[in-house]
Amino acid sequence: MNRVIPGLPLSLGITVLYLSLIVLLPLGALVWQALDVGWERYLAIMSGARTMAAFRITLSTAAIATLFNGVYGLALAWVLVRYEFPGKRFLDALVDVPFALPTAVAGLALSALFAKNGWFGGPLAQIGIEVAYTPLGIAMAMAFTSIPFVVRTVQPVLEDLAADVEEAAATLGASDLRIFARIIFPAILPAFLTGASLGFARSLGEFGAIIFIAGNLPLKTEVVSLLTFIRIEEYDYPAAAAIAATLLGFAFVLLFLVNMLQLWQQRRIGTGD
Repeated sequence: MNRVIPGLPLSLGITVLYLSLIVLLPLGALVWQALDVGWERYLAIMSGARTMAAFRITLSTAAIATLFNGVYGLALAWVLVRYEFPGKRFLDALVDVPFALPTAVAGLALSALFAKNGWFGGPLAQIGIEVAYTPLGIAMAMAFTSIPFVVRTVQPVLEDLAADVEEAAATLGASDLRIFARIIFPAILPAFLTGASLGFARSLGEFGAIIFIAGNLPLKTEVVSLLTFIRIEEYDYPAAAAIAATLLGFAFVLLFLVNMLQLWQQRRIGTGD
C-alpha cells in the first residue's frame, strides 16, 4: 500500500525530533534550571508571601473559570449539536475566536467592556459588582480564552452518539433528565474531562488576556505567569524557573489524574458495570 508519509522509522524519527526540539528541550531546560536552584532556595522562593498569593489567586480563578466553562461549554456544545436555528454556523465559528484572537487584544477588549466606565462594567458597578482589576475579572479572562477546549472536545462525541439508545430509554419511560444522567453524560464524560482539564491548564498559564484586566496588584490580583515574567525582568532566573516549574508540575499532575480517570471510566463502561 502506498503512503504519502514515509515509513514508520523515518516518520517516527521526524516526529520525535520535532517533539524534542519544540517541547521536550525547552521543558527539560526549565526543569534543569529549577533543579539547580537547590531545595532550600526553592522552599524559600515558593513559601514567600507574594508567591503563595499568586498561586492562590491563579488556582482559585482558574477553578472558577473551569467550573463556568464546564457548565456553559457543555450547554453550548449541546445546542450546536442538537438544534437547528438561524445563525448556527456563525455561532459555531465564534467558538474558535479565542483561539484566533491575540490574547492581548482579548484582554484590552475585556478591560474596556468591564471597566467602571465600560458598557458592562458601568451597570455592574452600580449594583456593587466590580469586574475589572479584581479576581472576578481574572476568572472571566481565563474563561474566555479556554472555553473552546470544552466545546470542541464534547461536540464531536455528542454528534457520534447513537440516537436509538436514547429513543429506547424514552420508550421505556425514562425522563429526559434520567436519559442525560444515565446514558448521555457517561458517554461524553471522558471528552468532557479532557476539555475541562485542558482549559484549566490553559488558564494556569494565561498571560496576555489577564494582565490588562487584573490590575496586577501584588498579593491581590497578581497571577503566577505575571510573577514569573517579573522575576525574569529582575534577572532572578532561578526564582522564575522555580515558579514556572511548579506551575508546570500542577498542569502535568492534573492531566495525569484526568487520564487515569478516563481510563477507569472506559474500563468500567467496557465491563458493563
